[in-house]
Amino acid sequence: MIGGVVMSQSNLEKQEAKLKALNQKIKDEKNKIEQRLGKQIISQANLDYANLSNDNIKSLSKKLSEFLKEKSVDH
Repeated sequence: MIGGVVMSQSNLEKQEAKLKALNQKIKDEKNKIEQRLGKQIISQANLDYANLSNDNIKSLSKKLSEFLKEKSVDH
Protein backbone atom coordinates (compact mmCIF):
# COMPACT_ATOMS: atom_id res chain seq x y z
CA MET A 1 0.00 0.00 0.00
CA ILE A 2 2.77 2.44 0.84
CA GLY A 3 4.48 1.75 -2.50
CA GLY A 4 1.28 2.64 -4.32
CA VAL A 5 0.91 5.89 -2.40
CA VAL A 6 4.52 6.86 -3.15
CA MET A 7 4.03 6.00 -6.82
CA SER A 8 0.81 8.04 -6.96
CA GLN A 9 2.54 10.96 -5.27
CA SER A 10 5.41 10.72 -7.75
CA ASN A 11 2.98 10.67 -10.69
CA LEU A 12 1.13 13.63 -9.22
CA GLU A 13 4.39 15.56 -8.86
CA LYS A 14 5.26 14.76 -12.47
CA GLN A 15 1.84 15.96 -13.64
CA GLU A 16 2.19 19.14 -11.57
CA ALA A 17 5.61 19.78 -13.14
CA LYS A 18 4.13 19.26 -16.62
CA LEU A 19 1.27 21.62 -15.81
CA LYS A 20 3.68 24.24 -14.49
CA ALA A 21 5.80 23.93 -17.65
CA LEU A 22 2.70 24.17 -19.85
CA ASN A 23 1.46 27.25 -17.99
CA GLN A 24 4.88 28.87 -18.45
CA LYS A 25 4.81 28.02 -22.16
CA ILE A 26 1.35 29.61 -22.48
CA LYS A 27 2.53 32.71 -20.61
CA ASP A 28 5.62 32.98 -22.85
CA GLU A 29 3.51 32.64 -26.00
CA LYS A 30 1.09 35.33 -24.79
CA ASN A 31 4.05 37.64 -24.16
CA LYS A 32 5.36 37.01 -27.68
CA ILE A 33 1.96 37.82 -29.17
CA GLU A 34 1.65 40.98 -27.10
CA GLN A 35 5.11 42.11 -28.20
CA ARG A 36 4.40 41.40 -31.87
CA LEU A 37 1.05 43.18 -31.68
CA GLY A 38 2.62 46.19 -30.00
CA LYS A 39 5.42 46.34 -32.57
CA GLN A 40 2.94 46.12 -35.44
CA ILE A 41 0.72 48.85 -34.02
CA ILE A 42 3.71 51.13 -33.43
CA SER A 43 5.04 50.43 -36.91
CA GLN A 44 1.73 50.76 -38.77
CA ALA A 45 0.80 53.97 -36.93
CA ASN A 46 4.30 55.41 -37.45
CA LEU A 47 4.54 56.15 -33.74
CA ASP A 48 7.75 57.55 -32.30
CA TYR A 49 9.15 55.50 -29.43
CA ALA A 50 10.44 58.71 -27.85
CA ASN A 51 6.86 59.92 -27.44
CA LEU A 52 5.48 56.73 -25.92
CA SER A 53 5.39 57.49 -22.22
CA ASN A 54 3.30 55.29 -19.92
CA ASP A 55 0.49 57.85 -20.02
CA ASN A 56 0.57 57.97 -23.83
CA ILE A 57 0.58 54.17 -24.03
CA LYS A 58 -2.42 53.94 -21.69
CA SER A 59 -4.30 56.59 -23.65
CA LEU A 60 -3.57 54.95 -27.00
CA SER A 61 -4.49 51.53 -25.62
CA LYS A 62 -7.80 52.82 -24.31
CA LYS A 63 -8.63 54.49 -27.65
CA LEU A 64 -7.68 51.40 -29.63
CA SER A 65 -9.65 49.17 -27.30
CA GLU A 66 -12.75 51.34 -27.61
CA PHE A 67 -12.37 51.43 -31.40
CA LEU A 68 -12.07 47.64 -31.61
CA LYS A 69 -15.03 47.13 -29.30
CA GLU A 70 -17.14 49.41 -31.49
CA LYS A 71 -16.08 47.52 -34.61
CA SER A 72 -16.93 44.14 -33.06
CA VAL A 73 -20.41 45.41 -32.15
CA ASP A 74 -20.96 46.64 -35.73
CA HIS A 75 -20.52 43.13 -37.11
